[in-house]
Amino acid sequence: MGSINLQLIKELSKPTPSKIILLVIDGMGGLPDISSGKTELETASIPNIDALAARGICGLSDPVSPGITAGSAPGHLALFGYDPIIYHIGRGALEAMGIDYPLQPGDIAARGNFCTVDKEGLITDRRAGRISTEQSSKLCALLNNMNIDGVSVYALPVKDHRMALVIRGDNLNRDITDSDPQQIGVTPLKVKANSPDAERTASIINKFLERAKDILAAYNPANMLLLRGFDEKPKFPTVSEIYKLKPAAIASYPCIGV
Repeated sequence: MGSINLQLIKELSKPTPSKIILLVIDGMGGLPDISSGKTELETASIPNIDALAARGICGLSDPVSPGITAGSAPGHLALFGYDPIIYHIGRGALEAMGIDYPLQPGDIAARGNFCTVDKEGLITDRRAGRISTEQSSKLCALLNNMNIDGVSVYALPVKDHRMALVIRGDNLNRDITDSDPQQIGVTPLKVKANSPDAERTASIINKFLERAKDILAAYNPANMLLLRGFDEKPKFPTVSEIYKLKPAAIASYPCIGV
């Protein structure tokens, strides 16, 4: 996508009464089906989207660069005009900020999945059968407001099996590995420090996961927790500062199972 000079855009942009709607629909970039030769969009009856496309401009975009599949964090940053090569946000911070949780300086956040493990501790379902948000909220309440080595731990429900974990205290460091191996048939990983300064944080997360294992044992299929994307609140200019816009966002999941 090329380097974006946000400072130059900030200097050139001016507020206007214009209104912009950016509609992002995930999962619509499928390839043609072998049997029909058509993509999902060509096969489906979508008169409203067809009408929008006929009145707009169509094209392809590489959020990062050709051949690179963008994850949620860099993909969203690119959509809103940030160069994901320069600006970074971990999945944990994205998850916490996405539910309007007030991350404070020094907080470390992680994205969590409730998952299912068997009697040997092997992961059989990384999403715990996609339990309901109501179930997830009850499980988060069991894990919330722990204190481990003087650090406060907050478990926050997000949607279905998804949750966010925030730890708050002194001398925390985001430079730790994930506990989520992102595959089934193996055990959850021990969190490790990537630098000496992160040893304490890794120890706290591992102690929390041991407690979570004991607490969740009776709540099959959501009898364990996987964490990934540890990060703190990013420090870069906002959309309002750069583009002189007053942004608002609405995010939703489909109402049907897919």
